[in-house]
Amino acid sequence: MKSSMSQPALNSLPQQRNAEIPFATYKRRQSAFARYRLYPLTAFYTLYAILVLIIAFSTTHPWTTVAFFSVGCVTWTLVEYLFHRYVLHGRFPPGKGLIRRFLHERLDPLHWDHHMRPFDGRHISGELKDILPLFFVAAPVSFLFPVYTAPAVLAGVVQSYVAEEWLHYALHFSNSKLPLFRRVKKYHLYHHSPRGIDKGYGITTRFWDGVFDTRFPQSIRRSLSKN
Repeated sequence: MKSSMSQPALNSLPQQRNAEIPFATYKRRQSAFARYRLYPLTAFYTLYAILVLIIAFSTTHPWTTVAFFSVGCVTWTLVEYLFHRYVLHGRFPPGKGLIRRFLHERLDPLHWDHHMRPFDGRHISGELKDILPLFFVAAPVSFLFPVYTAPAVLAGVVQSYVAEEWLHYALHFSNSKLPLFRRVKKYHLYHHSPRGIDKGYGITTRFWDGVFDTRFPQSIRRSLSKN
């Protein structure tokens, strides 16, 4: 269902729910705002990935392209885990100096506000500008190599980033009845609970939680796997 909310209306949404606003209304508005934030990011990185793949598949190395693109997708799951655990769940206390001030002002609010207000559309996903500086360095460097290698890896990384952001959006706002989705949603929402906040960092996969021993206890996993 398309939202009838205008851009000014979206940008003026309160960060916290007003007591007079029903929760269903608040959640619907925040869902629309979160989607609005995701559109530029999705369009930019998806277009980049498509263009790279079109060029790469036009060479005589289509299967090499598939292999390197897949490597990029897997690489993103590790980056996602490490970033979620050590950056988003890190603490950057205020202090003197430009770097410490930047880390405290830019990184601390990224995720802790999301845990405090899990349906606040401003903290559900990133924005296009967040990793754009890094992308503008990585993309030209990748083209120092054949298009079906490093550029294909980067295409897999950024496309997986887009997919992860939409998955995270869905985990907070979708009520899909698919059994797999419901299990993933319960796993993520348990991470939002006080007992699960220091474990379960994986969103797209639990694999790295197993590798780095941050899985929920077996009894919890068994309970969350039930339909």
